[in-house]
Amino acid sequence: MEQVKKNDPYKLDAAESVFFKRELEYVKSKSYDVKHKALKAFTLIPISQEADNGATEITYESYDKIGFAKVIADYATDFPRVDVYGTQNTVKIKGLGASYGYSIKEIRSARRAGKNLNARRIETARRAVEQKMNNIAWSGDSDYNIQGLIDYPGITEYTVPADGTASSKLWSAKTPDQIVRDVTGLVSAVIAPTNGLEEPDTLLLPIEQYEYIANARMTDGNDKTIMTYILENNPHISRIEWLNELDGAGVGGTDRMMVYPMDERNLTFEIPQMFEMFDADKEGMTYKVPCHAETAGVIVYYPASIAYGDGI
Repeated sequence: MEQVKKNDPYKLDAAESVFFKRELEYVKSKSYDVKHKALKAFTLIPISQEADNGATEITYESYDKIGFAKVIADYATDFPRVDVYGTQNTVKIKGLGASYGYSIKEIRSARRAGKNLNARRIETARRAVEQKMNNIAWSGDSDYNIQGLIDYPGITEYTVPADGTASSKLWSAKTPDQIVRDVTGLVSAVIAPTNGLEEPDTLLLPIEQYEYIANARMTDGNDKTIMTYILENNPHISRIEWLNELDGAGVGGTDRMMVYPMDERNLTFEIPQMFEMFDADKEGMTYKVPCHAETAGVIVYYPASIAYGDGI
């Protein structure tokens, strides 16, 4: 007599499999619809997806412009020569991964109860991958030689004057006029050496200093905040943002401020592959969904267009 086979306890039957595939499509769609608080690298650094997601490295040039013009006479032949010199660089593209999954028991329980699978796991996996990308954009990854913006090689250092109370550089020890002067000096550290070829338009501050200038008012009867005064009177800065990663990022663990042009011709956040999800793989009594993205960190094509100052 033929023996009746029992269902394999480690494998979904046809109905359970159809349910799981449908639910997986649902939770994936839901994850793409969820609005998270923006990770700032995705909004404060121009994103480039020019590199193909099949590439393994990106080669680029950092440029230095030289030359001048002069008054010439009719029939002149001695036109001054201008040129652009580039240094070729190559950066590796690295993959980032995370995963989420469900046990067979959870899938069966959800099907029998007519409930959706918990979508929080996929949201957590996506957040983990994008958080890692954000961290790399700002701080890089020394283990894989990936550069971040905050400590990018060759950017200009501005020495913040130590003329606050008790010879301090801290903004909390300075007058509003001294703080405005510090910002002006930081901007000038880009404009003066490049003869105005580079103009930073974005100022990044640690959150404490950002909140301070957003609320503290100017002196001498001016009721505007320091931030408003800077935005209205500095001809270059049009955007001021806070960035937690600048807290303690300076030499000796001091706080750092930065200025740069929000322009993809000057710098880019390289993301050949945005967050993606693959088909579920069966591992024992679970189904695991791998998640993936690729980045090469930040590339700065004109380091002289960026300046930082420590100690504020």
